[in-house]
Amino acid sequence: MPPNTGDGLHPAHHLSTLHTVKDEVFNVIWHLKKQGYSEHTINFVRKALIRIQNGCDFTDPDAVKVFIAKLEVAESYKRNLCYAYEHYLKLNGRSWEKPKYYARDKLPRIPEERVIDMIIAASSPKLAVKLSISKETGLRPVELLALKVKDVDLTKGIIYPATAKHGSARALKIKTKTLDMLKTHIHKQSLGTNDQLFTQNSEYYAKSFRYFRNKIADKLEDPVIRTIRLYDLRHFFATKLYHQTKDLLFVKAKMGHRKISTTLRYTQLVEIGDDCYTVKVQFGTFRGAKFFQGDQGCTESLGEKIDRALKVAAEQVDVVKSVDH
Repeated sequence: MPPNTGDGLHPAHHLSTLHTVKDEVFNVIWHLKKQGYSEHTINFVRKALIRIQNGCDFTDPDAVKVFIAKLEVAESYKRNLCYAYEHYLKLNGRSWEKPKYYARDKLPRIPEERVIDMIIAASSPKLAVKLSISKETGLRPVELLALKVKDVDLTKGIIYPATAKHGSARALKIKTKTLDMLKTHIHKQSLGTNDQLFTQNSEYYAKSFRYFRNKIADKLEDPVIRTIRLYDLRHFFATKLYHQTKDLLFVKAKMGHRKISTTLRYTQLVEIGDDCYTVKVQFGTFRGAKFFQGDQGCTESLGEKIDRALKVAAEQVDVVKSVDH
């Protein structure tokens, strides 16, 4: 006698239903792939649909509504679950009265640079390279992991990423120390020009970051450090860049934002870092604009400040020239 499933149905029926649901998820993912959706979007929809199918009758919109409503998660995540499920309904010619969930606007908490540096120092060499690049360029994880060796000018230390979310192309400079780390990584991995710099996916990258982040949090006995997200390195970059330049359009370009309203968020965040200068550069020309702001606590002499400002200007000129050519 076959085992009783509790509802009077043969186990084969449950197995058949399970396969049907998995097929439905696959069909949605394949459809999004053919429609040209980004890997990031496709991956989220896949995980969202799997979570829904594991919690309720996937084919019943009302059951899905109840399941999502009972979840103890942020409103923004509930909204995204509805967004993912709607892809399934549309593909199957069905509709529903979508629940109304609203994402609460909340500014990100910017981690201290010293904490970021401690996490990087505690990380494995391969992870340290990725985190250093993330910190110094503000690349989205999906952009970083899509990089190929040919996307990096290994002489000037300039990265030319493929911008996600339909943003504008950009060129981003990394520090000499990070460039040396990257060169070492390329050599050790015997990477060719067309090879991916890193083979891990975004989930593995985030998981590795959390592991070493938690180690630092435990070492310092600071639970707040556990709240730092991988994406906060991007927020750190943008906030620091705005603090240095006070130029929204420049920050917008470097972040790859489509809308200036997205960049405006960083004007509301607390100023960070010990830099006390602003440099304006346009089309490879240093226009002599040097504004000292917040000099309290700065120990540099005037000459040292000017030298540092000119160094930053020269680096940006190199970037602009490289883009022009």
